[in-house]
Amino acid sequence: MISPWQRRRQPDDVPTPVAVAVSDFCRRAKAPAPAQEVREALALLSEEEDFRVRSLTDGEPETSPLGPFALVDILRGVPPSLAAQRQTCGYYAVAQELAQVREEKTPPPAPVSTTPTFALPPTGAPAPADTDPKTGRRKSAKAEAAAVQERIAPRKRVTDEDTLDEAEPTAEQAAPAPSPEDEDAPRFVKRELPRPRGRFTRVEAQRLSFFELTRAEGKETLEAAIEATEHRYSLLRTLEHRYNGPRGELTQVDMENVLRQHGIMETLEAREKSNLQTAYASQRGAAGRVAWALGLSPSELQRLTHALRLEEEVEAMRERFRNEVLATSHLTHRLDMLGKDKYLADLGIQKRFTDSLRKELERLVKDAMPDATDLHSLANVVGRKHGAPAELVTRAFERLGLAESLRKQLSSQALPPSH
Repeated sequence: MISPWQRRRQPDDVPTPVAVAVSDFCRRAKAPAPAQEVREALALLSEEEDFRVRSLTDGEPETSPLGPFALVDILRGVPPSLAAQRQTCGYYAVAQELAQVREEKTPPPAPVSTTPTFALPPTGAPAPADTDPKTGRRKSAKAEAAAVQERIAPRKRVTDEDTLDEAEPTAEQAAPAPSPEDEDAPRFVKRELPRPRGRFTRVEAQRLSFFELTRAEGKETLEAAIEATEHRYSLLRTLEHRYNGPRGELTQVDMENVLRQHGIMETLEAREKSNLQTAYASQRGAAGRVAWALGLSPSELQRLTHALRLEEEVEAMRERFRNEVLATSHLTHRLDMLGKDKYLADLGIQKRFTDSLRKELERLVKDAMPDATDLHSLANVVGRKHGAPAELVTRAFERLGLAESLRKQLSSQALPPSH
């Protein structure tokens, strides 16, 4: 049975118009995704389902956020509201990793032998296996084993390359006379196979001149490319495969100079600012998640923020989310946040948060200690009084290093008083 998160085709086989439509749909659904992620999601669908993808992306998103894997989930029958919840909680990141693991574990197809085989016509009644065809006498066991070994041994075929690599024989070396069996054996010449054609062909496209971008027609090309990308780094990766630079490879400086020449650099910057603000808001200030969502490295994200002069705005947004995390009063929310180590470390408040939560738990445990007999019952008492799951309370005891000391206090409390 094929899993719903198993590839039906390779990401490179996804048609580009379908991938572009899905990328635009995700952008309108407030969950922009890099091109590679879009293709990996569409690889989970077969070619026959591309028309369903186009019919969905031609309309407006019913809810948000919806990424490419959420779109695939909707096509499988999941309600858009549930897909948006899964997108928010990171469900599809696990689905993407599962699809990659399944692809790695899938064994490659067995290689097909290209050596032609031919069946020779029968020349007469076959002689018994233990009879010599020349003398008609029965062979000995040793001779019979040698004959079998000679029949099944591989025979090396001499090609033109082997002939060129070998040195020419000298006059003293006598060439062996061909045997009658070699003369009668069929000779085969390996036929040169045709080169791959159609969608199986992988040919590097010829790059156009840089001056094509500087002309008036180049402005329309650049505007269309800006609409399909999220930032200048993805725009450069798109253009460098199609155009050369004035002095070799197309660089970011060359691209930005052309954008300023056509007066559309401001359009790209406005798009980048909107994408950055949306990403930081949806990822709750986590710079690492923002970089992953936009397909940027941490250094590229830092340079882009500096180029757009958004350092103060981004830092203010991150400070707001820090204050929200530290000021959360609901115990369940605080216990759940304790398991998000990477997020707390990204915001730089992991130590402050754990110290604050440890002090709060020590205060709550002190009030609940007389009603408990062991660690499990203590977690139940604390959770029941403050509306938190006992499993989260027990996990917090372990992660904050309180479990051992609490066990000692409970055991000393259970001992009868000495007289």
